[in-house]
Amino acid sequence: MKKALSLILALILVLSLAACGNKDDSSAAGLEETPTFIMGIDPEYPPFSYLGDDGSYTGFDVEICKAACEKLGWSFEVFGVNWDDKLVQLDAGECDCIWSGMTILESMKEAGYVLSEPYYDNTQVLLVKSDSGFASSADLSGKDVAVQLGTSGEALLSEDGDLADLAATFNSIVTCDSFLKCFTELDGGAVDAVFVDLPVAAAYAAENEGFSIINEQLGAEQYGIAFRSGDTELCAAIEGAVAQLVSDGTYAEIAEKYPDIVNNLLLLN
Repeated sequence: MKKALSLILALILVLSLAACGNKDDSSAAGLEETPTFIMGIDPEYPPFSYLGDDGSYTGFDVEICKAACEKLGWSFEVFGVNWDDKLVQLDAGECDCIWSGMTILESMKEAGYVLSEPYYDNTQVLLVKSDSGFASSADLSGKDVAVQLGTSGEALLSEDGDLADLAATFNSIVTCDSFLKCFTELDGGAVDAVFVDLPVAAAYAAENEGFSIINEQLGAEQYGIAFRSGDTELCAAIEGAVAQLVSDGTYAEIAEKYPDIVNNLLLLN
C-alpha cells in the first residue's frame, strides 16, 4: 500500500507539472504581441515628415501611415533615416518601409525593392533669396547650387541625369545630408540656390521670409513607398489600409491640413 501511495503521489506531481506547463504555454499563446510597423522617414522633409512643435514626428505621410496602422491594429513607430543611406537601413531591418516623399526610381525596381503604387505627383524647383534677382534657371549660370544627398534631385543633376546639361552650367553643386542644411547654406550665402522638391520649397518659403521659388518646374516624378524585396504582402496590407482611409474620408481629412500638396495627391485627384 505504501509503495502504491508513493506511485500515486508521483503521478499526481507529474500531472500537476504538466498542467502548469500547458497553462503557461496557452498564456503565452494568448498574449501574442501586437505587430509593430516601423516607418522610415526623412525627419526634415515638411510637409510630408518633420518634427512637430510637440516633439513628435508629424506630416502628411506620417499621419497617413499612423492611421493605416490603426486600421490594421498595428502599433506604429517612426524611425528617422539618413536619406543617403535609406535603402541600406531598410535592408538592415531598422525600419519596415521608406515612406517620406520618396521618388519611385527604376533603379529601385531593378534592385528588387517592392514599391507601392504612386500617390503623389512632384516636380523639382529652385529656391532662391527673394532679392537675388534670379528669375530662371538660366540666371544661375556660373552660380553655386545645393542639393540633398540621396534625392532624385541629386540624380537629375548627376553626369548621367536628365538635367546634366543644366548642372553643367552651374559653377558647383554642393551636396548636403538634409534639406535643412541646404537651406542654411542658402541663407548664409554659401550657395545661390537650392534644387529641391516643390512642396518642400513651398513649405520653407511659407514659413521663412526672404525666399522665393523660381517659376520653372524642372523634373517630373512620383512618390511611393518602398519595402524590402519579398515584402509584397506587407505592401499590399498597407495599400489596402490606405484604400480604406480614402473610402471613409479620413485620407481627405488629413490632406486638408496640408493645402500645398492636396492638388497633387493622386488618390484624391
